[in-house]
Amino acid sequence: MTNPYDILLKPFVTEKSMLQIERENKLWFVVAEKSTRSEVKEAVESISGMKVAGVNILRDKEGKKAVVKISKDYSAEELATKLGIF
Repeated sequence: MTNPYDILLKPFVTEKSMLQIERENKLWFVVAEKSTRSEVKEAVESISGMKVAGVNILRDKEGKKAVVKISKDYSAEELATKLGIF
């Protein structure tokens, strides 16, 4: 695997994404254009040490984003704090 920070470019923070951190245990990231779901999953797991339950990828005019669902054994809020979102 390449450097996880080459895949995960930055957290994507909006009002909706902040609500999903608290309610659904999900985090949003802006990711590299050529990254895949499995690469995003490996990158988040290597950075955080947490298990990832699922990854959804979406594209829009601003670029490629990944919605990462953290396993219910872990807290997305804890990871958000570690990444400096809170």
